[in-house]
Amino acid sequence: MARSGLAAAARVARWADTALGPGGDSATADGKATLSDATAERAALALGLTPAQVRADWDTARLAGLIEVHGDSARPGWRLRAWNRDDSAVLRGWVALCDAWSLAYPEPEEYEAAAVAEVVTAMPQVLSFLQLSAGPVPVPQLLDLLEQRVTELRTERCEVDYAPHSEAPGSDAGHPATPEAGAPEQHAAAPGNGTATPASDSEAGLRPDVPVQRARPAEPPVTDAPLDALLDWALRALASVGALTYGDGQATLTPLGSWAVWVKLEQICVAAQSPAGNIEQGAEDMLRGCGRLRPNAARAEYRAWLAARPVGSAVTELINAARGEDALLRGLAFEALRVVGAPAEPEVRTVLDEPTLRPYALLWLAEHDGADPEDAHEILTREEATWLWVDTAAAVADHGEAPLLVRHLESAVQPTVPALLTEVRAVGHPRTVQVLVALAAAHPDPALAKAVRRAAFQVHTGG
Repeated sequence: MARSGLAAAARVARWADTALGPGGDSATADGKATLSDATAERAALALGLTPAQVRADWDTARLAGLIEVHGDSARPGWRLRAWNRDDSAVLRGWVALCDAWSLAYPEPEEYEAAAVAEVVTAMPQVLSFLQLSAGPVPVPQLLDLLEQRVTELRTERCEVDYAPHSEAPGSDAGHPATPEAGAPEQHAAAPGNGTATPASDSEAGLRPDVPVQRARPAEPPVTDAPLDALLDWALRALASVGALTYGDGQATLTPLGSWAVWVKLEQICVAAQSPAGNIEQGAEDMLRGCGRLRPNAARAEYRAWLAARPVGSAVTELINAARGEDALLRGLAFEALRVVGAPAEPEVRTVLDEPTLRPYALLWLAEHDGADPEDAHEILTREEATWLWVDTAAAVADHGEAPLLVRHLESAVQPTVPALLTEVRAVGHPRTVQVLVALAAAHPDPALAKAVRRAAFQVHTGG
C-alpha cells in the first residue's frame, strides 16, 4: 500500500534526481522548494503528466522525504535511494507524509489559523480512537470527541489565579479548571504545532497590603469556526494521504493508517519506559549512562532515547558525540546508530573522510549492507584495524579494568606483539602513549611489559 501510494511521487523524485541535480538545470526560479513553471512543464512533458500532477507529486515527494531541495538543486533523499531494497524506507516515507497531512491538503482559508491549529493538535486522539474502534465510526461520534479535546486545549491555556481572594469560604474561585471527568488524554502532538502554556506573572516587590489588580491575558483570537467543517477538512486531508476512508457519514482507518497509529503509540510507550532514565539527556550524557549497562539494556535505552526525538537531529547528536575525545562514547554512539538503522546511512557516509570515525563508519556500513558482524572487520585495511584497536584500548584503559586490557591484546590483527607495537607506533593515534603505558602496567609478563614501555617511550620522544 505504501509503495502504491508513493509510486507517482517516487517517479517525479527520480526524474528530479536526473534532471535537477548538481550541475543540471535549477529546480526553481527563486531557490525555494516550489517548482518553477518552466520546470513543471518540462517534467510534465518527460513523464506524460499535466503540470498540476507534477506539482502535486513533487510536493508529496518532498513531504515523504523522497527528494530534498538545496538552494536551486534537488537531490534524492535516503528513502528514495533505499526504495528498491528496504521496505522500512518506504514505510517511513509514508509515515512522514501521514504526519504532514495538514500540509498535504490546504486548510479552509476562511478560518483563523489558531482554530485550525487546535484541530490539528487534537486529531491524534481522534486517530487513536479510530484505531481502537477497528472499524467504521460515525462522524458525529468523532465530532463529540474532537469538541472534548478542543475544550481541554482551551482550558489548558487559561491562566490560573492563585492569589488570595476574599470570597466566602467554600468558594471555588482561584481553583484551576479541570477537564471533564473521563475525557480522553492526548497521546501525541501533531508536528509543527505547539501547545500553549499557561502565562504567569511575578509579584516580587509588591506590598502585600495593597490590592493587586490582575488582568487575565487575552487568549489567541479563535474564530467560532464550526468544528464540523474543520473535522470534515481534517478527515478529507487524512483520506488524501491514504490514512483513512471517508464517506457516507463515517470514517475508517485503512490498514496502513491503523499500522501508522499503532507505531506512534508504540513509540510513546517505548519512550515512557526508559529503563535508565536518560531519555531527556543529550546524546553524550545518555551514552555515558549506557556505558554502565549490559548490551540488551543499553539497546533498550537507545530505543527509548531515539523514540523521544526526531531521527535526523538524533543522528546528528550521536555523530557529534562520536567526534569527542572519549573513545568509549565513540563506540557506543555507533552502537546507538545501529539501532537507528537505515535513516542514519547518509550521515554515516559523510564521516568516512574523518580518520577518527572512518573505521567505525566502515563497520557500520558493512553490517548495514548485510555483512556478518564477526566478518565485518575484513573490510578494514591493516592500518584502519590497528587504529581501531588503539581506540578501543583507550576506551578500556579509561573505563575498564586491567585484565580487560590484557585480553584486548588477543583481538589485534598482528600475529606477534613486536609486529603490533611497530604498527601501533606507525598509525599515529593520539592516545598511543597512554594506551601502551596502561598495557605495560597491566600485563603480568615482565619481559613483554618492558618491551611495551620501551615502545611507549619511543613514541613519546618521537624515536
